[in-house]
Amino acid sequence: MKIDYMKYLSLLFTSLIAASSLLTTPSFADDKRDAMVKAADNEAGGTYVRTRYLELAKKPFDKQDTRKKALIIGDSHAQDFLNMVLENKALANYQIRTRYIPNICQIYLGDEDVSSFIEEKNKQICAEADHLNAAKEQIAEADLIIIASSWKPWAAERITTTLKNLGVQPNQTVKIVGRKSFGKINVRSYLRQTDEDLLKLRNPVDEQQMAVNQTLRNQVGAANFVDIHRIACGEGNTCPLFTPDLELISFDGGHLTQAGARYMGNLLFTNAPLAELNK
Repeated sequence: MKIDYMKYLSLLFTSLIAASSLLTTPSFADDKRDAMVKAADNEAGGTYVRTRYLELAKKPFDKQDTRKKALIIGDSHAQDFLNMVLENKALANYQIRTRYIPNICQIYLGDEDVSSFIEEKNKQICAEADHLNAAKEQIAEADLIIIASSWKPWAAERITTTLKNLGVQPNQTVKIVGRKSFGKINVRSYLRQTDEDLLKLRNPVDEQQMAVNQTLRNQVGAANFVDIHRIACGEGNTCPLFTPDLELISFDGGHLTQAGARYMGNLLFTNAPLAELNK
């Protein structure tokens, strides 16, 4: 059989060009995976989490602003909450301010000596940190008070005491935001999985988190408790790792990526008990 070498070489060259384009042109899935790697960068993620919150920290309410006043209090989980608000343009009828209380110090205000719950190495830090006592004047001005924290059991058990000592009045709205966790994040393993597999991924949640959330719910009542876990993850003890658009929700298992804040905030502000605040 006679071979047309020119035709053969032409077909071979065309095939090589096509293969090369497949190797060098990123697909939609490749773009998503690049975004996933960037979202999982802890340093960049940490900057995103805290930046806007700290800009508003201890800043007084604007007396010329006729909108209602909202004060968000807490640690990096409160920072996450603010990002959920801002990414969804929620609470637009409020001017928003923040107070940062480090997680190592927890949310507590009362006469009981709780120093035994704080590690020795952190006691000096907590003594110098912003304290709820110092926030009482600003709390008295607020129409809406939101407290969000990576709650430890001892602080959750004393939340009613804290609220009483904050001097919260009947005409003020208070929402307590529970703990959230998405388990261990392993981006390298996700890069090898199909889109379908990523959407099915769910991580188990620490049982202590579930117990703390139940304590908070029992203490303040369902109408005042924001159960992020139940809203985002359902009734079970596992949580999804990706949004329906294949975007990573948390970069470290505890804090939200920008896509995660957008996704989670949409869920929170379209469900009770926060949906009513946007009316």
